[in-house]
Amino acid sequence: MVRVKRGNVARKRRKKILSLASGYRGAHSVLFRVANQQVMKALRYSYIGRKQKKRTFRKIWIKRINVAARAHNSSYHYLMFNLKKSKIKLNRKMLAQLSILDSSTFYNILDRQKLDNK
Repeated sequence: MVRVKRGNVARKRRKKILSLASGYRGAHSVLFRVANQQVMKALRYSYIGRKQKKRTFRKIWIKRINVAARAHNSSYHYLMFNLKKSKIKLNRKMLAQLSILDSSTFYNILDRQKLDNK
């Protein structure tokens, strides 16, 4: 049988992991075993974080809409219910942006949905 030298392949694999761990502190960026564990953990957390980011943004949008609606003597719940009833199709992200950047348009939408549902 022919002798197989794995030096090149193993070095490539280790360098890839160590480059992923380049910003970590102490042994976590220098020693392969420790770095490998930390990289695996970081990749797991980044996967979870991508899912959590969507949840947190939705929470922020809802809070912003609720504050703007309450400033106009309404609440988030009634606003969303009446928007759906009056067939105004704006998502939460756009409503939150309108409430911050263009409050006059947001209040026009509030008035419109109140008029449609009377």
